[in-house]
Amino acid sequence: MESITHRTVTVNGIKMHVAEKGKGPVVLLLHGFPELWYTWRHQILALASLGYRAVAPDLRGYGDTEAPPAVSCYTCLHIVGDLTALIESLEERQVFVVGHDWGAVLGWYLSLFRPDMVKAFVSLSVPFRPRNPKSKPVETFRAVFGDDYYICRFQEPGETEAEIARIGTAKVLGHIISDKKPGPPCFPPRGNGFGINPNATPQLASWFSEEDLKYYATKYDQKGFTGPLNYYRALDLNWELTAPWTGLQVKVPVKFVVGGLDMTYTTPGVKEYVHHGGFKRDVPFLQEVVVIEGVAHFINQERPQEITTHIYDFFSKF
Repeated sequence: MESITHRTVTVNGIKMHVAEKGKGPVVLLLHGFPELWYTWRHQILALASLGYRAVAPDLRGYGDTEAPPAVSCYTCLHIVGDLTALIESLEERQVFVVGHDWGAVLGWYLSLFRPDMVKAFVSLSVPFRPRNPKSKPVETFRAVFGDDYYICRFQEPGETEAEIARIGTAKVLGHIISDKKPGPPCFPPRGNGFGINPNATPQLASWFSEEDLKYYATKYDQKGFTGPLNYYRALDLNWELTAPWTGLQVKVPVKFVVGGLDMTYTTPGVKEYVHHGGFKRDVPFLQEVVVIEGVAHFINQERPQEITTHIYDFFSKF
């Protein structure tokens, strides 16, 4: 990874760490939870070799980027503001965007708010989620999946952070990233919200090394989890702020790629939305939907070459 360059830029009032490599059209790579720019390590090198400038920031609250303490500083408007300022700092008017997990959610918001800045978008794992004007997200999740649904459990400030501290950062990260269990993620009763034996050595996925885990754990030990968890805690605030965009379509070219075992894709209602017309109705320029069987949530790390090929094949059309 020595050939990847790192720098800090000031965007939207915060200092943001950016990893990048290559020359050519910009591909903006947006990570999810609980990740960092590092999730794109394979794609950065590959896209640079294919003639692109791959740019992967640590998002607000993550890694070496500033982490304001207040939940209210983590709305979709704040993060999209960070991203538009980053794009402008690159002296680009339009970029290709790839997002995974929360990065995909933010890619959807960027495409909704500023379609003029997005040449094309590859969303990994998370399809577009239209705003429901009748119900706030957290109360909807609680009604459908119960109080132990992971997003509901993340809501209380300090609670999840304390559980992680008790179990150990590396154990929690290794467990989450290596887990292949499909379906809506619900936690065991409080006290060990991740269902991890604190005395056991985490069994890492074959594609996620001890070196990878060490990099993640070091950064999370330095920065903590409050910033990343605040994205979930701002969900209802996002709902309030995005009322003016209710019912608006996303009108940028889109490719959606997901693992067949992905916890989001296997959550009730998602497959129906993706395959039975709802997705295409809300995203009229949706061009491809790809389901990779046997693959779980962290698809860009589990199948790095395959995902790079999907990204390149789509963006090379433009």
